[in-house]
Amino acid sequence: MAEGAVKKPAFAKTQSVCPVCLKVIEAEKVVGEDGFIHMQKTCPEHGGFDVLLWEGDLVSYLLWDTAGEGDNRPEVTVPAQEGCPHDCGLCEHHESAGCCVLLELTARCNLRCPVCFASAGEGESEDPALAEIGRQYDMLMARGGPFNIQLSGGEPTVRDDLPEIVALGKEKGFTYFQLNTNGLRLAEEPDYAAKLRRAGVSCAFLQFDGLTDDVYVTLRGKPLLKEKLRAIENCKQGGLPVVLVPTVAPGVNDQQLGGILRFAAEQMPAVRGVHLQPISYFGRCALKAPALRLTIPRLLSEIERQTGGVMRQEDFGGGGAESAYCSFHASYRKNEEGVLAALPRRRSSCCCQKSSEARDFVADRWGMPEEEVQDAFDEFLLAARENTFTVSGMLFQDAMNLDLARLRRCYICEVDAARGMVPFCAYNLTDTQGNALYRKGAKA
Repeated sequence: MAEGAVKKPAFAKTQSVCPVCLKVIEAEKVVGEDGFIHMQKTCPEHGGFDVLLWEGDLVSYLLWDTAGEGDNRPEVTVPAQEGCPHDCGLCEHHESAGCCVLLELTARCNLRCPVCFASAGEGESEDPALAEIGRQYDMLMARGGPFNIQLSGGEPTVRDDLPEIVALGKEKGFTYFQLNTNGLRLAEEPDYAAKLRRAGVSCAFLQFDGLTDDVYVTLRGKPLLKEKLRAIENCKQGGLPVVLVPTVAPGVNDQQLGGILRFAAEQMPAVRGVHLQPISYFGRCALKAPALRLTIPRLLSEIERQTGGVMRQEDFGGGGAESAYCSFHASYRKNEEGVLAALPRRRSSCCCQKSSEARDFVADRWGMPEEEVQDAFDEFLLAARENTFTVSGMLFQDAMNLDLARLRRCYICEVDAARGMVPFCAYNLTDTQGNALYRKGAKA
């Protein structure tokens, strides 16, 4: 805790890790002197730490947790020995089955972003062969698949065999393939998006941090706006749906949220939505964590303010299959006048209480069906899909704010050759010196 800080009575207890040594330590949730929700924890060796969790009062914090208690555990697990977060795979104590799985196809990248959770592009590494990727597909199917596959890296488009990788996945029984990409190759090769779509890629999860080049210089190391816009246009022409994915950093692009959302909505149906990812301070991160981190209440308040109330805080709900404090989402429908209206959501619970439901939700909102329209009902469903716009966000955890109760609900996993399926926030967790629990070579 900061020097002179007053320790407050806890309203909840959990476990976290020391940001310096990554040892598991006890943690408490308290209402801070600012009226907001904080996590406080003390390492016997490295002292106390205080981190903001929720920029709102206790009532709003407790009401946000509407997650269900249904049976959603993984079908196959590995034994727990050391305990969370050191036994991920998923371990027998994990509480959520997988939904989206990152399949890292390369550690190479055609950018070297100042912020990169994977520390991509550092050193030389050999890409996994197609046979190895096939074994990873088999492992995932044995662990409860088919999951939604995120083709990731590094930058996956530096490989020339993406169509073969997708074809192999389809042979193994997977149906949804999301391309996590910086978009440079999509921008450079006008026919590349169409090629990927024909191969079976469901959507492009496009890194899109803002509408001005200064944002890209800070977060990506160079001006890239023209390339991003060209990538979107080429995806539009190639029939490949796009989801814009801003990494949101305080003081860098948090005041561009409204502009990004308006721009994205104007690009419907080529752009299916926006998925916000507030920056997490792990991996290679050149930005220092501020005292006032981005929280769900702050993001939703900014969205409402910057969209002039077109998108309101009350439109959004928290996660269901995962911890409610990990994510938020809202869906909108564009009417004949081109006006967005929020679709109703269940106030008492999230729409996706199980990982299988979350998989279907993602595929429906962000992808496009491969089969051709056959009749009037198919046309109706296609029109409804094309006029639906989804705004969502995922707040990944780092060593400062890691809550092991949240981690045990994680349903976004990374494929790990040694362990199997490792929750994203555990796999990418690094200490203050850049040392990782799982990711090889993650030294800043």
